[in-house]
Amino acid sequence: MIISDIENSAQRLGPPSLELVNITKRFGTFTAVDKVSLKIPPGTFHALLGENGAGKSTLVKCIMGFHAADEGDIIVNQHSREIRSPYDAYKLRIGMVYQHFTLVPSMTAAENLVLSRSDTPAVINWKTEYARLDEFMRTAPFQVDLHTPAAQLAAGQKQKVEILKQLYLKSRLLILDEPTSVLTPVEADEVLGLLKQMVKEGNLSVLHITHKFKEVMAFADEITVLRRGKFAGRGAVKDLTPDDMATMMMGEQRTAKTVERASQSKGKAVIEVKGIRADRDNGLEAVRGVNLTVHAGEIVGIAGVSGNGQRELVEVLAGQREATAGEVVLHGEVYWGTRGEMFEHQIFSLPEEPLRNACVPQMSVAENLALRNFDRAPMTRAKWVLNRRAMRVAADQSIARFNIKTRSADTPIGDLSGGNVQRAVLARELSSGTAKALIVANPCFGLDFVAVDFIHSQILAARNRGVAVLLICEDLDELLELADRLVVISNGSFVFEGPAANADIKMLGQHMAGH
Repeated sequence: MIISDIENSAQRLGPPSLELVNITKRFGTFTAVDKVSLKIPPGTFHALLGENGAGKSTLVKCIMGFHAADEGDIIVNQHSREIRSPYDAYKLRIGMVYQHFTLVPSMTAAENLVLSRSDTPAVINWKTEYARLDEFMRTAPFQVDLHTPAAQLAAGQKQKVEILKQLYLKSRLLILDEPTSVLTPVEADEVLGLLKQMVKEGNLSVLHITHKFKEVMAFADEITVLRRGKFAGRGAVKDLTPDDMATMMMGEQRTAKTVERASQSKGKAVIEVKGIRADRDNGLEAVRGVNLTVHAGEIVGIAGVSGNGQRELVEVLAGQREATAGEVVLHGEVYWGTRGEMFEHQIFSLPEEPLRNACVPQMSVAENLALRNFDRAPMTRAKWVLNRRAMRVAADQSIARFNIKTRSADTPIGDLSGGNVQRAVLARELSSGTAKALIVANPCFGLDFVAVDFIHSQILAARNRGVAVLLICEDLDELLELADRLVVISNGSFVFEGPAANADIKMLGQHMAGH
């Protein structure tokens, strides 16, 4: 195998230096990134911050070769580089850990690592490969079982394999896109702490995309902030406060928003989950006979690491997955999740991955916002003809109220960033003042703090109006802020239940991890 001079240089020098100079990327007439500059010296931990739609994802996709910048220069190790593909980035020892897992589920962790290499032979000598893997794991920052299929690994272990894969490929500048969203608090501190140690030792550089100021303050050396596609500021973390960062992100001083939690006695049972069992897409059981009651005027939070049955449970409650046993009862009546029953009981939901589970990507933002009531006045005339004007007026109101960043109400919703898809679905589900039950899964994933404050206020306001709220979330801080009662799900079963007011984070994390 012939190794280029670039590859030799990257291997010899360790973490590469990276500098972006006036990077600009346009999509038609829309400028997603406008003359952004950024500098990451070798052996530093750098955080990239910005509100949803600020251009962070587009910028790192230019670094990784998914997009070609229209203007500007990418300088690696003091040389201008043209990165046309992720393979070009790989040759420069730049790798990325994405928000969503890229592992092949049926393959073991070892097979996924070997498969990721560009020089994997057509016929693999597994004795040689395992010797090579064993040598790599002896110096790896954390350990995983290489012989377990990826599908059987817990979410935290999968994320560790994703990071190990980049280290195995000898990536020395890691781009991490919200890497702790699937980790327990203990796992998040462990993973970021171990990577930070590699940075301190001069073996790695990190570019960390996150919305969590707590992680920035604990692990980052420097930050760069984007706002509306433009450079908004940079600085050393030791010289900044979270309010300073928020001001850079939003152009205004951050003010904490406090929503009064109405004191009220427990209302009537609204949502009752009785012995529900449900399978994953592959036929294996995901939900194992769970029981739960949510009363009017309370928020019950379900905590758990991603992949422990939350998605399947939400889909059963939303009518998108058939339970294999048990039943769901709403207001004392068995509930099957039909559209008519949803209207009758005024139950609203935001499932996980809203673009896949709650939207039609090719339809416009306005049409998606109308999916709940398109066949009822004023969205329709005489039950047959859509009232496009009423649909557009309602859409414009929701776009303004929920600050949905879109070119127009006619833009296909699939063209929006993930955070703005989340806002659009939340606008549809939370705009009604008649809700009696609300089922929400990870409502603030990937959203900036202004959107988070707004969504939290909406959820608490619904609870204060007497709505029964079931909140499934992987962010313990969010659950502790919102929930009246907490339930922990692990391996498809409820393993803990208690008041949120006196919950212990360490103990909850241990339950989430299955200990």
